[in-house]
Amino acid sequence: MKGFFNRLLRIDLSKEKTAVEPIPDSVLQSYLGGKGLGSYFLLKENPAQVDPFSRENHIIFTLGPLADTPFYGSSRYAVFTKSPQTGIYSESYSGGKVTNPFSRTGYDAIILQGKSKHPIFLEISDQEVVFHSASHLWGTDTYEAENALLKEVGQKAAGALVIGPAGENLVKFAVIESENWRSLGRAGIGAVMGSKKLKGIVFHGQKRREVADLSLLKRLAKDFRDRVKDNPTVHIYRKYGTPMLVSIMNTIGAFPTQYWSKGTLEGWEGLSAESLSERCKVTPSACPHCFMACGKMTQVKKGRHRGLRIMGPEYETIYAFGGLCMVKSIEEIIYLNDLCDRMGMDTITGGNLVAFAIEASRKGKITDQLDYGDVEAIEEVLKKIAYRRGVGKILSEGVRHAASVWGMENEAIHVKGLEPAGFDPRVLKGMGLAYATSDRGACHLRATFYKSELSGQIDPNRIRGKARLFIDYEDKMTLFDALILCRFYRDLITWTDLEEILRATCGLSLKKKQLKTIASGIITLARNFNRREGMTRKDDKLPRRFSREVLQETGKAIRPGEMEVMLKEYYQLRGWT
Repeated sequence: MKGFFNRLLRIDLSKEKTAVEPIPDSVLQSYLGGKGLGSYFLLKENPAQVDPFSRENHIIFTLGPLADTPFYGSSRYAVFTKSPQTGIYSESYSGGKVTNPFSRTGYDAIILQGKSKHPIFLEISDQEVVFHSASHLWGTDTYEAENALLKEVGQKAAGALVIGPAGENLVKFAVIESENWRSLGRAGIGAVMGSKKLKGIVFHGQKRREVADLSLLKRLAKDFRDRVKDNPTVHIYRKYGTPMLVSIMNTIGAFPTQYWSKGTLEGWEGLSAESLSERCKVTPSACPHCFMACGKMTQVKKGRHRGLRIMGPEYETIYAFGGLCMVKSIEEIIYLNDLCDRMGMDTITGGNLVAFAIEASRKGKITDQLDYGDVEAIEEVLKKIAYRRGVGKILSEGVRHAASVWGMENEAIHVKGLEPAGFDPRVLKGMGLAYATSDRGACHLRATFYKSELSGQIDPNRIRGKARLFIDYEDKMTLFDALILCRFYRDLITWTDLEEILRATCGLSLKKKQLKTIASGIITLARNFNRREGMTRKDDKLPRRFSREVLQETGKAIRPGEMEVMLKEYYQLRGWT
């Protein structure tokens, strides 16, 4: 099918053997690429109830038909597995420079199975797959590892993915890193790589995908840019990036603070996008084929971290360490961000776990002396987690495990084992529906519904009728994840644009209703995977604190009855029993 290579690369790490298999047009027409292809293969290839760290748990990398094409926001790839943190479906997406060399290997999907007996890294090209020893790199941080892999392979246009000590030590929320600061793999995909003794992957090649009508796609891209380049959304992302949410969320009282007990951080102004620009040298940074440049290359100007340079920090990292852990210095948050990136740990889960440990310390559940805002103590906990030492051994298993060990199940904030992002559902009630129904646990990205509630498209307090708009967002974002397109173009790329993009790329003439049918089928694939792993309707719920504990500033909560109304409408509209 146009827009695809119709090729799957299967790599058996146990036997160090590879095979190339065809992907039928029927599969691609039903599910497209990205999330559709990844979900299809995960359900098809993974045995039911498999241990996430067993050789039978597959890691699946996929691309969409827009990879390495001139359309804007298309420089993205995806990875799927069964999560060691949650025990269910896990997906993640990233942008950056890896997408093009990955695409030029000539594969739409790569399935990693088995386990290596010793540390290795893979070199995947359009000519061959080379199994390199990585014993000399085992134990290195992600920055050192990525630089070493690219230097060893020696290909100028190559891209690399690596894990750090957290992944090697099977920390259950370890992530994969690329370009030093790009992270993907929430819920522990980096740990699954570590269990397979796979330190990293390098991609390079010369293959180019053939789209149905390249001249039409180029014209669509030009017309799209001309139409939206002066849109306020583009300018605000270029100027501030995601840290702009710090002021918005604090203003409405939905900035999770002091481990979810408050909705506003006193002194939040020091963590805002404006403060970041004042205190640090900040330069916009864009993925290939992007004019939004939401990324921010940031360098600390003063203090003990003077000269430290990272991409970020993103809003979620600021919320996790600044809000939940109450670290009020943007420079210290940058430092903790850098530490997590080097170790290969997710910052959302990392911040949640440290804040939870602070609560445990305050309640006398652990002997470690921890408190809010104590950066040195927070730093030490993160290092203990990465190397599974002391209290870090318990925290490395995730918040659900730590809560059971410390008898704090009622205090722990998670959905299906995954911690929420920085949008409190007691204020943004549609985010309660998003967290409860997301494929991978409390995820904000599957529908990005906070955008519609913050923008005034729908009242955050509204309950009845909210599921219909939510499903429209979820369907559209699922199509984004199949193609794969960047989330931040969600309000700029219309359903009509998606119809035209698919016609130019794949030669498919599909209308919105047909696209929504494809999206619904992909969402149902992920739901069926979770059902097979033991999830039921009863698991689509929020932590009890969100209904029983009101926010101190606003007195807001999200009641079980409100959730039930939204869930019932959601299931009915999805056609699920």
